[in-house]
Amino acid sequence: MPRIIGVDIPNNKPVEIALTYIYGIGRTRGLEITREAGVKPGTRAKDLTEEEILKITEIIQKSHRVEGDLRRERSQNIKRLMDIGSYRGLRHRRGLPVRGQRTHTNARTRKGPGRGVVGAKRKRKA
Repeated sequence: MPRIIGVDIPNNKPVEIALTYIYGIGRTRGLEITREAGVKPGTRAKDLTEEEILKITEIIQKSHRVEGDLRRERSQNIKRLMDIGSYRGLRHRRGLPVRGQRTHTNARTRKGPGRGVVGAKRKRKA
């Protein structure tokens, strides 16, 4: 299993697809990287030579922000929004949808599992 930027990429997938296992690299960017490295499209990750792996690693480090740096940047951006008290920051702080979605119904992914309606049970007369 080739290891690129500290991530094990799967053997039996084409290189451009296998690179998507790295946080911050999608299909398009994976294709660009393989073209720039001079790797034939469709080459399986297990068939990469050491030189090709080094070339791909170098390209990623030189021109792309991935993995830890990208995660850190995202979390800092969210923290900045929360610190300045913007509307988006408040939504992040409260754990609600940030991009204008409705919350009356749905939004369970952000709000967590639903809470049942808790009320006093009435006694029925027979």
